[in-house]
Amino acid sequence: MPAARGPTMADLASEVRRRRTFAIISHPDAGKTTLTEKLLLFSGAIQIAGSVKARKASRHATSDWMEIEKQRGISVASSVMQMEYRGAVINLLDTPGHQDFSEDTYRVLTAVDAALMVIDAANGVEPQTRRLLQVCRARNTPILTFVNKMDREVREPLVLMDEIERELGMEVVPFTWPVGMGKHFHGVMDLRQRQMRVFKAGQDRDRDDDEILAGLDNPAYAARFGTQYEQAEGEIALLTDAAPPFDRAAFLAGRQTPMFFGSAVNNFGVREVLDALVDLAPPPGPRAAMQRIVEPDEPKFSGVVFKIQANMDPAHRDRIAFVRVASGHFERGMRLRVARTGKELRPNTVVSFLSQRRELLDEAFAGDIIGIPNHGVLQLGDTLSEGEALQYTGLPFFAPELFRSVEVADPLRTKQLRAGLTQLGEEGAIQVFRPLAGSVLLLGAVGQLQFEVVAHRLEHEYGVKARILPSRFQVARWVTCEPEDGGAKELQRFIDANQHRVAYDAVDAPTVLVEYAPELRAIESNWPKIRFHALREHAGLVFQKQLEG
Repeated sequence: MPAARGPTMADLASEVRRRRTFAIISHPDAGKTTLTEKLLLFSGAIQIAGSVKARKASRHATSDWMEIEKQRGISVASSVMQMEYRGAVINLLDTPGHQDFSEDTYRVLTAVDAALMVIDAANGVEPQTRRLLQVCRARNTPILTFVNKMDREVREPLVLMDEIERELGMEVVPFTWPVGMGKHFHGVMDLRQRQMRVFKAGQDRDRDDDEILAGLDNPAYAARFGTQYEQAEGEIALLTDAAPPFDRAAFLAGRQTPMFFGSAVNNFGVREVLDALVDLAPPPGPRAAMQRIVEPDEPKFSGVVFKIQANMDPAHRDRIAFVRVASGHFERGMRLRVARTGKELRPNTVVSFLSQRRELLDEAFAGDIIGIPNHGVLQLGDTLSEGEALQYTGLPFFAPELFRSVEVADPLRTKQLRAGLTQLGEEGAIQVFRPLAGSVLLLGAVGQLQFEVVAHRLEHEYGVKARILPSRFQVARWVTCEPEDGGAKELQRFIDANQHRVAYDAVDAPTVLVEYAPELRAIESNWPKIRFHALREHAGLVFQKQLEG
């Protein structure tokens, strides 16, 4: 039999054009996980939505798979889901809403081409939303906005629109507009299709029986929807005169956001968002490697590891490396080279995801997210290619803001503790530091909840009861030295002179740990040739000021 031929350049370009890869971002409790489920429901990827509120029942949100998530009703890990809708292949990445897990969210945002921002209509723009938007804006990520929970008593839509523009520094272009709110929420006007979708509460399944009324100024509206319609009519007239027109170039540059209103829990307003993602969100574009710019429809495969998750299947003690395909055509069993180590991989059990459900994957294209099971061979930020020495940039690690020491309750389980922390450190769930002086490991985190999750996972996934104890350290900085300033010799001199406050992280990057900020300033003045970094990139230490805000 003749050897199978790969796709032609035209086939590659066609597959790239139909990909949409986006993340859902929000402040906690804005309804992000609910909206994720409903997007899956409307695309046909699932047939029935699990209630994210009914945590005591056996049905949980499709995108929440970790045991602690099911107990607490929160998302603390990023989930990946693929679905098809209207001929497009949609890769949806659900991110942790909780601010304590913002690092994982930042890394996910490096793997997407667009973001869907969920705003709670009662609370407006909240702190975590602002922080995530800073990251999106720094990367010029296109953003669509979904204002959720319109079936509750919420803020006036014009006030919300003004707040989003003011707080986030973006022009807002309404694509839909609500008629009423709370008990008097009647539906949304689709300003582009010039029609009204009438609200119906309590839908658990995808039913195509929504009532659609033609026109924005249908004479029947006033009699049927009363003062709520009259108010909406006046607001729409105002928007027609004052709101900017939709500018695709401004949207793609992250300067303008289309806005939609609805109620995710009631499946309402979701279809408009899904259609907009297909119609407006960009397909995969070029990505910057240290060596060159890589085009998505190049024939050779390349990809970057943006997330590692241990024990998605606790029975198999597995570690899945999530790889964003950046270029070319992936085929199961193909030979891949790890840029960092030069080692060769030939993955035969590559998977695609519908949250915790996996399917064996035969092929993938730029924009797709694939899962490669491995045992420590791949690290966060690793670049895979068919042989070319490429290293993609931009995967951030932030200096921790909280520190704890960790001890094992049973000394006979010390080996399991170190193995568990090594794996959890590699996946980025926590930052693990090995001090030069002493044998007690240090944990670094952005938020307190990370320590609780690590303790829970150590006990339930690795069989280790750990004591998480206070630490005297409060500030960490990665340290480097430029070649012109003495390079490795000067760095080693610094490490030797500061052994009592130096530790190594999961990738053996040297880190200085101090108790107080003034102590760090004193060290910086005493060692002018040493560079101190609040941000580490996998491909070398890069101080990216625009991400530090």
